[in-house]
Amino acid sequence: MRKTSISFAAGILTGAVMFGGVTAIAAGVAANPSRQSIYVDGREVNMTAYSILGSNYVKLRDVGQAVGFGVSYDAATNTVQISTQTGYAPEIKSATDAQYIPKPGDVIHCTDGTDYTIRDVSRYDKNMFSDGPLGQLPTATCDWSQFPEVELPAAEAKHKVVEGDGYLFLRNLYETRRMQYTLYNAIGSNPQTWKDNRLALRSDGSPLARVQLHITDYDAAQSFWPWRESQITDGFHSCPAGLYQLEAWDVFKNGVFLYTEYMVSVK
Repeated sequence: MRKTSISFAAGILTGAVMFGGVTAIAAGVAANPSRQSIYVDGREVNMTAYSILGSNYVKLRDVGQAVGFGVSYDAATNTVQISTQTGYAPEIKSATDAQYIPKPGDVIHCTDGTDYTIRDVSRYDKNMFSDGPLGQLPTATCDWSQFPEVELPAAEAKHKVVEGDGYLFLRNLYETRRMQYTLYNAIGSNPQTWKDNRLALRSDGSPLARVQLHITDYDAAQSFWPWRESQITDGFHSCPAGLYQLEAWDVFKNGVFLYTEYMVSVK
């Protein structure tokens, strides 16, 4: 088993209070941001730390991300689960990062100020070209903690009228994550982008294969539906180095769900 040293004498902050600013108070105790540098195996990592009563504290999840072990919370049993057998996976922090399954009668507020009512979702997860309903998000087959933090875009609903038909394009953050994690595992399986059990870097320290969860130039994007993992992995292995921009959108016409469109742009 790999042994990892952390050159930082730290406690683990397991409380629910999130500190911000210069000084925060929790249960009458002052918490000041720590100015110490943190290194993992000689590599400096970004990790928020606080000095409380003379000791430094960091979040357990941040340590898991830096070292590469799994951390999850089970709300049903109010327990924290730590796994040394799986790599770190980002936390689902809000409803916008969780799976939204549309239902008839749902009203979506769009960016143009209109309200769009969903009427029919009978095709949801029942596309005639797919193999069946999608399973859970992919699990790590490489050390995801080595990837830079990627910003998840905000939830977004676009309304358009085309030849009298009302379309809704609803950003699907859950399926965007599916694309991201599938690409992470592909990066970890390619000898050009993953060398000696580490993420391959450019001379400036950035990854050889970079990931972004929004597309800046739609003219250069390619789309597909239904979901096929090979559309991500085959395309990546044919051109491993570059910036990969990923998005997924649920498409509705006149309130009826049509399909989830997956979009990829490579630069």
